Amino acid sequence: MNIDFNKDNGLVPVVIQDYRTLQVLMLGYMNQEAFEKTEKEKVVTFFSRSKNRLWTKGEESGNFLTVKSIDIDCDQDTILIKVIPTNVVCHTGSFSCFGEKDAKGFLYELEEKIAQRIDSKTEGSYTYSLYQRGINKVAQKVGEEAVELVIEAKDNNEMLFKNEAADLLYHFLILLKAKGFSIEEIEEILKTRDQ
Repeated sequence: MNIDFNKDNGLVPVVIQDYRTLQVLMLGYMNQEAFEKTEKEKVVTFFSRSKNRLWTKGEESGNFLTVKSIDIDCDQDTILIKVIPTNVVCHTGSFSCFGEKDAKGFLYELEEKIAQRIDSKTEGSYTYSLYQRGINKVAQKVGEEAVELVIEAKDNNEMLFKNEAADLLYHFLILLKAKGFSIEEIEEILKTRDQ
């Protein structure tokens, strides 16, 4: 990557974006040394203008930003880094320096919670108990929820319809986990059909 570090006293702006939800999390600055360290270690390191030194995000809080991808803009003077955050990103305690999580990314969050309950074998969890019953029961539950959604679609009760749609999505996420797939993989297929 050819990044032009000469335009602004050796620093370039860096936009940090959540890899899963694409929510913008923060803006920082890098010099060439910070960029090379980030690229090598796969953890975001900035050049702190206030501390006048390299600063790895999370070095004090433990809220690191694990790098998933790095891109530069067409002028080669701005960096976009997609990350998986360890925890909240903003020093104020907010998920993002631009506010709390938006609803757009909630399905990814829910997918992660479902995986955690299944992987940690959470006793008393509906999700884990359904998963334990096997793929046939999970698939059957998705079918039942789909039928209930179709029935509600024929009526005019918006709340019942939305609740059945939520039930279907939830159980579909369990089925994806049971089959070893992710929302992202399904999105990729949908993107290929976007013509």
